[in-house]
Amino acid sequence: MHTRSGLNDSRRFCVAPMMECTDRHDRFLLRLITRRALLYTEMVTSNAICNGDREHLLGFDPFEHPVALQVGGSDPRRMAECARLAESFGYDEINMNVGCPSDRVQSGKFGACLMAEPELVADCVDAMRTSANIPVTVKTRIGINRGGSSDQLHALVNAVATAGCDTFIVHARRAWLNGLSPKQNREIPPLNYEMVYELKRSRPELTVVINGGIKSLDDAVTHLKYTDGVMVGREAYSNPYFLSQVDSRLFGSQEPPRAREEVLEEYLRYSDRQMKEGCRPGLLFRHLTGLYQGLPGARQWRRSLSEFGRCSDTGLESLRQARPRPRSEAEMI
Repeated sequence: MHTRSGLNDSRRFCVAPMMECTDRHDRFLLRLITRRALLYTEMVTSNAICNGDREHLLGFDPFEHPVALQVGGSDPRRMAECARLAESFGYDEINMNVGCPSDRVQSGKFGACLMAEPELVADCVDAMRTSANIPVTVKTRIGINRGGSSDQLHALVNAVATAGCDTFIVHARRAWLNGLSPKQNREIPPLNYEMVYELKRSRPELTVVINGGIKSLDDAVTHLKYTDGVMVGREAYSNPYFLSQVDSRLFGSQEPPRAREEVLEEYLRYSDRQMKEGCRPGLLFRHLTGLYQGLPGARQWRRSLSEFGRCSDTGLESLRQARPRPRSEAEMI
């Protein structure tokens, strides 16, 4: 468990919660690449946590720390129970999703549609903070539906901050609740970074982490001039090894990163343990598709992973042999 000050340091760079991406296996891989970034789970609904297989939904490897649990829900009692369970499982933070725009999420009355109900979000946050001693944070959009005003964002932040939340992760796009798919909602509504910067200027006592369209560490360095942290999503999944420079560039670490070859070897050892416990190879290997992104042989590597993932008796040595062979020391790193 990280201290509050240590967790705030880790928020300087976070990997976003991504459905069907940031499961426990992906987080193990990412932790091999960056020792300092704060990792987030996929969003888990409060109903699933309260009624489902908690070990399956919430279990994780201690190696993943610091790691935060993201929950979607709007019933303060259930959200309080989720916070209690998050603490008991050892999570460093619990985060409430007020940003997902999908139809399924709206029908369950959680996600971005809750921006229209800031007092309900505040009630959930208050209940969560009362039931657990880990930080409670909120991830939101800059607003819902078309428009240019920051009123919705400030109304939400003001209500939730009054309930005791001091950390907000803000995706710098509005969520259009009708007519767009979740993927389109990550791409079509225009980015408005200035609105997030202005939130930090107006509420300097809060921790504000910016999210949306950030694809490089140069981007991150720029955003950190105006916010307390950055959160990167799809780039961290499609090209995970770019995170190898996070610790040195953003946290000042002097410890050299693991080379790709070392990352792969450690992850294959982990995979071997997981498969012996019954995990299907495809669930493990799919997270490796982007490890050699941009290097010669990356396309054949992805093809090999797809083939191996469909074979329950895959030998890990065969996968080792299929990896791209770096032509230079620079490619290895």
